[in-house]
Amino acid sequence: MAVYLRVRLRRLVVRQTAWLRVVLQVLEAVGEASSELSVELIGDGRMRRLNREYRKKDRTTDVLAFAMRESACPNGALLGDVVISVPTARRQAKENGRALDEELAWLLVHGVLHLCGYDHERSDQEARRMRRREQQILRVLRPIPRLVTVPKSDSPPRRRSRKTE
Repeated sequence: MAVYLRVRLRRLVVRQTAWLRVVLQVLEAVGEASSELSVELIGDGRMRRLNREYRKKDRTTDVLAFAMRESACPNGALLGDVVISVPTARRQAKENGRALDEELAWLLVHGVLHLCGYDHERSDQEARRMRRREQQILRVLRPIPRLVTVPKSDSPPRRRSRKTE
């Protein structure tokens, strides 16, 4: 099994070992321990473009999942791609009173379940089924390790002015 992690954000410290461990735990929990998974962490602009292109929705979203096994030329080992918007995850975490790492783990689980055929948009019953499964997997992951570190402010550090004589 292989996990491919791509970060398309400059101001983010990604703890790759922690991500790898969490991804492997999620894959094992869904019965896909021998599968390959690609995870990409991106910004809202790129996420909006992907959402517009693939879902015809001209807005950002938190997570997109692209299943390889549903494609015309499935690759047996590659489960698919999970793409997460970190800025959206940050906003959602703040709105819901959660840590960013909790939110990122939930988005990863949510995306992987989509790759495994779960679809909360299909029906209320399917949404409940998916939510229960998410909660089961998140319990296995706890305590969720630190996955990323983001600066407290997105603005560049201020320079101290020096007094010259």
